[in-house]
Amino acid sequence: MDKMLEQFLAIAEAGSFLAAAEVLAVSQPALSYNIRKLEDSLEVVLFERTSRGVRLTEAGEMLYENALIMRRLYGNALARIERQKAKAEHGIAIGSGYSSWDLFLRDIVMEQFRAHPQAPIHVSLGTALRCMSELLAGDISLFIGNQIPGFAHANAVEFLPVGMSQDGYFVREGHPLLGQPRRVAEIFRWPSVLAMPSETRLKRLLAEDAETLPVLPQGSYGHAFTSNSLAVCLDYLQAADAVLTHSVLLGPYLERQGIRQIETLPGEPQRAWPLGIYVMAESLGDPKVAEMAALLSGKLRALGLPPMR
Repeated sequence: MDKMLEQFLAIAEAGSFLAAAEVLAVSQPALSYNIRKLEDSLEVVLFERTSRGVRLTEAGEMLYENALIMRRLYGNALARIERQKAKAEHGIAIGSGYSSWDLFLRDIVMEQFRAHPQAPIHVSLGTALRCMSELLAGDISLFIGNQIPGFAHANAVEFLPVGMSQDGYFVREGHPLLGQPRRVAEIFRWPSVLAMPSETRLKRLLAEDAETLPVLPQGSYGHAFTSNSLAVCLDYLQAADAVLTHSVLLGPYLERQGIRQIETLPGEPQRAWPLGIYVMAESLGDPKVAEMAALLSGKLRALGLPPMR
């Protein structure tokens, strides 16, 4: 903000040139000289001298009101610039599935906040397809998720594989499938629940022949309920004799919600999907993105995931 306007505000708020000079750490003659220059440039008188100091003239009152607005706008601009600088240095937007947030991403976010409290971090939770849409739009810098089968824009992104994420089958407490090991075919004879969106707009990311829902074995009941909200899926699961298919990594979280994992018989087929980090190809040269990708990869490997097939 202009130095003479700052001095003008200081005098108006202090009520005298002498008090303002002490606040600003300048000499009173220099302050008087600058205000005369300001008055000459505006061709008005800004202050009237009184026995107690100075008071604003009508023109001074008008300038004071507008100068306050200018000071506030200037201060806001400086604050936004500082936030942008902090974001450029440390801020980042991350996408994730529900299991990664519960397992380790929450801790990473809090560590980043403690290290860089002014740097904003945005976390978007959802399925891999939803996170991919946000990645391509530039809303996030990278995301943790399963490799997307039938993805139609593979050349635009890099998938950094870490390991395999196995499917588990989860039901409410007291469900008839609990209590003994089960065959997968028996599990799929119950209504299936999936936490995934069915939005048409996301299908544009897939090849024409790609499956939008996992293929179920012959003789299965079928997909009874899907939602882009895991919380909604759990509400449905508590009220229905249905089975949620989700990564076994989410097992500890689901157990805290009163949802139990079905034990399968030894030798039963285990469905698994490559798990890793998606990032825009050109973003790997960004040190901030590369650092976060390495940090997330390390956290994923620490989970002891089955190796890539």
